[in-house]
Formats: sequence, structure tokens, C-alpha cells
Amino acid sequence: MGGLHQGHASLIEAAAKAKTADGSVLVSSFVNPLQFGVDEDFDRYPRSFDDDCALTQKAGASALWCPDEQEVYPYGCGDGWRLQAPAQFTAHLCGPWRPGHFDGVVTVVIRLLGLVRPHQLWLGEKDWQQLTILRHLVQDIGLAVRVRGCPTVREADGLAASSRNRYLSSEERVTAAAFSSALRSAADQLFSGTVGDALGRAALSQQLSKAGFEVEYVETVDPVSLQPAEAERSPKLLAASVRCGTTRLIDHVFLMTRSPIVAIDGPAGAGKSTVTRAFAERLGLLYLDTGAMYRAVTWWVQKNGADPSNAPAVEALIEGLEVDLSPLKDGVQTVRVNGRDITDAIRDPEVTGSVSLVAAHPCVRALLTQQQQRLGERGGLVAEGRDIGTAVFPDAEVKVFLTATPAERARRRARDLESRGHAVPELPELEAQIVERDRLDSTREVAPLVQAEDATELITDGMTINAVIDALEDLFRFRIAEEVWPTPAT
Repeated sequence: MGGLHQGHASLIEAAAKAKTADGSVLVSSFVNPLQFGVDEDFDRYPRSFDDDCALTQKAGASALWCPDEQEVYPYGCGDGWRLQAPAQFTAHLCGPWRPGHFDGVVTVVIRLLGLVRPHQLWLGEKDWQQLTILRHLVQDIGLAVRVRGCPTVREADGLAASSRNRYLSSEERVTAAAFSSALRSAADQLFSGTVGDALGRAALSQQLSKAGFEVEYVETVDPVSLQPAEAERSPKLLAASVRCGTTRLIDHVFLMTRSPIVAIDGPAGAGKSTVTRAFAERLGLLYLDTGAMYRAVTWWVQKNGADPSNAPAVEALIEGLEVDLSPLKDGVQTVRVNGRDITDAIRDPEVTGSVSLVAAHPCVRALLTQQQQRLGERGGLVAEGRDIGTAVFPDAEVKVFLTATPAERARRRARDLESRGHAVPELPELEAQIVERDRLDSTREVAPLVQAEDATELITDGMTINAVIDALEDLFRFRIAEEVWPTPAT
């Protein structure tokens, strides 16, 4: 809304870095009257056009668009169409303190997207509630735009950058610096278990009051639903709003018990391995190919001439078995069994045909699940398989059920076999094999293939690999902020 600062500059710089060779970065600046309530600061809100022009140009914008009210609302603010933000997203945090504010936000943004039709919309994580509401808006309406978030930019003393900071007097500016430090201190106490959630929030509210702030709220919410967070849920958003003099300030911190885990489940042939590897590299996550681990055990069983369906024989063979996965290097993960490299061997069609039988044995499941969970204790990984979100990492922060129709998976399987120099069955035969394997995987007694209740289904028919990776990244960022897990620099 104008009054641009270094936080806005960071958005422009990120967008400029991400744009294609023939793309443009448009910055809009419009003080939206619908976002202001009665007796709020619409009339005195910072308007610094010349400074804004200089900042946007220096940060790499292609243009700065400053429409007037007639351009944005041709029928006037009072008579034109308005959207209403769902009550579930405005019942907490800033919603009760600024009635109608988020209705004004979604109305002006949907109008902006209709006028500009951008490919991407870059927003700051500083106002996490606003960012989350707009992500839901784009997703629920089905708009063809990616919402990208950038971490909160802070002043040297920790105060979150804001246009309204310029309202603060010199004395108030000193007081304001205590806001972010109090939040971080409370987060440390909650993380360490020194205090419980309710007591921690009460202590933070009292600390802020003693520092000279008028406290509006201190809340702990789920970062996606914006509803009060369950005690064991991770991550959680600890957010607060205060008044320093007459100036309203908001800030937040994330509470996490460990680094994030992404669990990607789905049927065979859905392309999980391909996209998960690329997704892991993009986000700087450790790639845990659980499917490769089960293939490795299957290869070992076949190598030793055992019947894959004979549980006692399989159990005897895997005692003391070591399956190792190396970190990704140039998109490839080396798989070893007892020190022997079998990366290519586990992709043989004979292994593929027996892996469901071997994976169904409780002894195999117990051995590999234990190894996988040990790797996940510190988090910071993405794992794919057929029961990752239900059995291996039921507490994963992000769960995705990646799938495709049997016909699409048959076509992909045929291309893969052909590229590896194997004989390619007819597509109807491949499709029948896939349907039968789905049946076996979903009906087995131990860890059957099912979609976790809190997983998001992603059907990839007709999607390019990059489009699937983008979709996974967007699902990840819905819950895991850039300030919590930054995207690695490229």
C-alpha cells in the first residue's frame, strides 16, 4: 500500500531473480480503503511516491503501478462487488481486532489479479495470516497463479519492517525493539518445555505489558487452518499484536520440535521417486527413497534364491542386513546392500514384480521402518513410498498422496522400460499389472497402501515434472515458512 521499505524490496528482488528471460516484475501500490476500519489510519497512511519509485527501480522492478480508486473500484467502494473471507480464517489473531479488514484484502487482491493476470504473486511472511488467507483464496477459487512467500525482513534491533514503523516516536522506537525479543524468548521457553502453552502465552502477555505495550492478543495457532493449535502439533505459530503508543505492531515466531519432514505416499508408477528427488534438491532436504530400500531387500532375497513369498526364509536372510542410501549427487542416490552398489540392479523388472510380496512381510517392514525412523529423528528430509505418512512418519509436517490414473502410469512404465532397454509389454497388459499391484498393496495386512487422513491428494495426469515439483513446493510452503526452512541459494 505504498510507504515501501526493505521488506518490500526483498519481495521485488526475489521476484526479479525468479522471473523468466521474457518476464516482468510489476509492483502495485494502492492504499486500499476497504482494508481500513472506522477510526483507523487511512487518511494518514504513509504515501511516499517518489521514494517508492526509487526503491522499486533499485530492487529490480519492471514497473510501478499506482492506480487510483476509480481504476480499482469502477463502481465505487460502496456499490461494487465485495468478497468475504471465511470466518474460520478470521476468527483468531487480527480478525476480531480489525472487523472487515480481511474482506477488504481479498476483495482488492482478487481485483488486482483480474486486472494484471500475473503468473506469480509475491507476498511477505510478516503478516502470516494475510498470506495464508490469500493462499486459500487462490487455491479454493482455482486461480492460475502461484503464491510465493518471502521471509520477514527485520531492522537491526529485530523489529519487523513495516510502513507503520515511521509513526513511532524516538522513544517508542526504543520500546518497540522489545517486541520481537520477547517473542523469541517465549518461543525458547515453550520449545524447551520450561512452561506449557497457556502459561507461556500468559507470561509473554505480562512481559509485553510491563515493557510498555498495550497487548491486543497473544495466540498459538496452526499455520494453515489459523485455528488454535493442538498441544502436540508442529509447527505452530506464536503470534501477537500490540500497540506501542498509538501504533499497532504485529509479529510472530514458529514453534517446531525438529526440522520438517515431508511424507509422499502413493501407488507404484506414480512418479514419486523422480519428483521427490528433484523436490529434495530444490528445498535442500535429505532424500529418503524407501521404495529403493524395499527393492534392495527384494534383490537380496532373489540373489540368494529364496522364495519372496516365504516369510521364514526372508526373515532368515535379512538378519543383520544393512541397506545404505547415499545423499543425492547430481540427482542420483546410490543404494548399497552390505556395502555392495546395487543402484541399477534394483530397477530390474524381476525385482519390480516381487517387491510387493517382500514388502508385505512384517519382518521386512519392521527392519526398514526402524532404519527410516532413525534417519528421521532430526527431520529435514523428504521420504516417499506407500505408507510413509501412515506408518513410518505419521507426524510428518507435510503429507502428500501422489497418484495418477492406471492408464497414465502404464504409459510412464512403458517409457521407463524402453529407456532401460527392457522388453515393453502392451499397454493394456501393463495397466492390468498396475491395477493388480494396487489391489495387493491396498489389501495387505501389514501397512496397506492408504491415503493418510491429513494428506493432500495430488493427481499428476497431464502435469510436467516441473509442474508437479512446483505443486509440492507450494504445499510445503503452506505450512513451512521460508524463515523456518529457507530455500537454498542457487
